[in-house]
Amino acid sequence: MKFKSFALAATLAAIGATSVATPAVAQEQFIPLLSYRTGAYAPNGIPWANGKQDYVKYVNANGGINGVKIAFEECETGYATDKGVECYERLKGKGAAVFDPQATGITFALTDKAPVDKIPLITLGYGLAASQDGGVFKWNFPLMGSYWTAADILVQHLGTKEGGLDKLKGKKIALVYHDSPFGKEPIPALKKRAEMHGFDLQLLPVTAPGVEQKATWLQVRRDRPDYVLLWGWGVMNSTALKEAIATGFPREKLFGVWWAGAEPDVKDVGANAKGYSALALNPNGTEYPLIQDILKKVHDANQGSGPRDEVGSVLYTRGMLISMLSVEAIRTAQEKFGKGKVMTGEQVRWGFENLNIDDKRLEELGVKGVIRPIKTTCEDHMGSSWARIHTWDGSKWVMGADWYQADKSVLDPMVKEAADRYAAEKQIKRRDASDCNA
Repeated sequence: MKFKSFALAATLAAIGATSVATPAVAQEQFIPLLSYRTGAYAPNGIPWANGKQDYVKYVNANGGINGVKIAFEECETGYATDKGVECYERLKGKGAAVFDPQATGITFALTDKAPVDKIPLITLGYGLAASQDGGVFKWNFPLMGSYWTAADILVQHLGTKEGGLDKLKGKKIALVYHDSPFGKEPIPALKKRAEMHGFDLQLLPVTAPGVEQKATWLQVRRDRPDYVLLWGWGVMNSTALKEAIATGFPREKLFGVWWAGAEPDVKDVGANAKGYSALALNPNGTEYPLIQDILKKVHDANQGSGPRDEVGSVLYTRGMLISMLSVEAIRTAQEKFGKGKVMTGEQVRWGFENLNIDDKRLEELGVKGVIRPIKTTCEDHMGSSWARIHTWDGSKWVMGADWYQADKSVLDPMVKEAADRYAAEKQIKRRDASDCNA
């Protein structure tokens, strides 16, 4: 396993692939950064990791969090759960106040560890759908959406295309999914919607990493579903598009989750992917004030973690948002526990649970229009369940105008049932008011 380590001082030092590990000092807030820059998922993992790093450097260039600089250390997982756990165990003792596991499988493995170690997990747009329920999952924060909200929104969108959800009755919808915890996670929500609206759901697992899908797409050609939902990651996505083209499946009827809608997924397919759509938690582009500031204060200072032309891409921006929300949780914690102080994992957990990022704050951060407001509570650790659809026009992603919100009346009972079941299995007592207000 290879580790990259960085401790940032008041003036940023040049950072290279062979940087020497420097431990966090007492007056620095330590944030570990799990990543995967190697292996089958590297093309997607690299911009994600660079976005996370660049935002930390940007905060330090602006003086830190109320004067507290951030130290960080990157740890390579290769998207493997066992390596992710190794990274966690290695870094948690260095004062880690938050972890972004950067993989659903790693999240599953760390969910039992986080309450013992008292370190919150931010799983923006991934992880366990049931962990939205803060009454049971005190340390998990699936901010901005889960795979159940993603599945729900995609079904809503297909209903819109058909002229109403009732028009989905009798339709065939296939799910081509990564055969892993990530790919299996949306199935309960899709089954619920299939039961409600009378469409036939076909489940087509793909063995990781997803480079071999010929049999899957021959089955698609044989069964002729009305729509295919793609729950892929990394090389699986571009392979699926190539196989859809080879078997003649219309790209206009292929819809991906938000981890199947980035530049690496379509760049090798190009114009042939025209018409393919995917969910979008965030847009791409460099026109937003925060992106412009990062270009100026990080990349123009030769401190960029990756190439300049990667800045503003879909996954870079998502990584940036993960670090931004982690910093906002630390900032929120400082409001309660002391400005200018290093926060513990328990204090940062409180910060995540009391986020209130409204339109005014989004504008101050320079990301208004990038995401919707986020407000978390003891009961709701997600804070927002909005997403849009963007479509590949052959050369770029074009964002749809409509925002969709997951239907709480459908999902909330499912979340509570799943959380209660988890609590019973793990012998966890649901939190009471005194614990929520602590």
